[in-house]
Amino acid sequence: MNFIDGHSHYMPPEVAEHTTFFKVNWSDVERQLILMDKHGIGKALLVYPTSDAHLQMGGWGRLCGLYNAAIAQVVRKYSQRFIGAGILPVDNPGKFEEELKRLEDLGLRVISLASSYEGVYLDAQVFSPVYEFAQKRKIPIHVHPQIMNPIGESRVKDPLLSPVLEYVFDVSMCIGKMMMSGTFLKFPDVSFIFSHYGGVLPFVRERFDNTYLMLRKREFVQDLLKLPSEYFKNLYFDTSGSGSPASLLCMLEMVEASRIIFGSDYPANQNFSSSLSSVENAAIPDDDKRRILDNDLLKAL
Repeated sequence: MNFIDGHSHYMPPEVAEHTTFFKVNWSDVERQLILMDKHGIGKALLVYPTSDAHLQMGGWGRLCGLYNAAIAQVVRKYSQRFIGAGILPVDNPGKFEEELKRLEDLGLRVISLASSYEGVYLDAQVFSPVYEFAQKRKIPIHVHPQIMNPIGESRVKDPLLSPVLEYVFDVSMCIGKMMMSGTFLKFPDVSFIFSHYGGVLPFVRERFDNTYLMLRKREFVQDLLKLPSEYFKNLYFDTSGSGSPASLLCMLEMVEASRIIFGSDYPANQNFSSSLSSVENAAIPDDDKRRILDNDLLKAL
């Protein structure tokens, strides 16, 4: 089987040089292809890892220009191996429509967003034109953890605690805010892919439902029209380099296998064997393993 990697990264050198963290091992596409071949990965989705490049490049406009063009060049050169996800000038929403059309022209078939931008989450009205475009064009939206000022970093900024806890909590909060704002109801046909199993979502799914029902009885919370878990099961989630079959089984309590996408998180995670084995060795039907490792949503792109 040729697997599909739904969460990998390539940082173009002309962007990497403007970052603090992404200068080493993030711009070697040939090495990535060698590892993909070694582990039976036929195709990989390239998503933006979020970085501080925009701060060093004078804003998102220049970053988008360089990054999207470079990813498109990789996709053109290796059209059978990569799917490209493009980014948007989030500091200038008036340019969203122009850049979205440019992404189409460049052949980038996925939109790459972060879970938040300076504390503004994806439930903000400013992103509605993006969702309208994605819904009309049937373009998936991949949501990566924000690493620049994620939730909690104003209180605890730590080189280990921030990436382990705050990055993934930011994804969970993003999903929660999109649910509470009605974003998922307004754009039911957008295929949102959330990284890292949605953060802590699989572990708090039951608490979400029970707490919501308790608060509704006392009218402490708005009527969501359905249980939180009903929203979650319509989303997509990637495994983001997890090597834990137990985490996968927990996720399968929340969504069907067709909603889970294998993701290596390369090059942040380079242990393809562990990530793949978490699916291959899981106590689930072979058909479910196929749905995860060769996801239909990405296969159609």
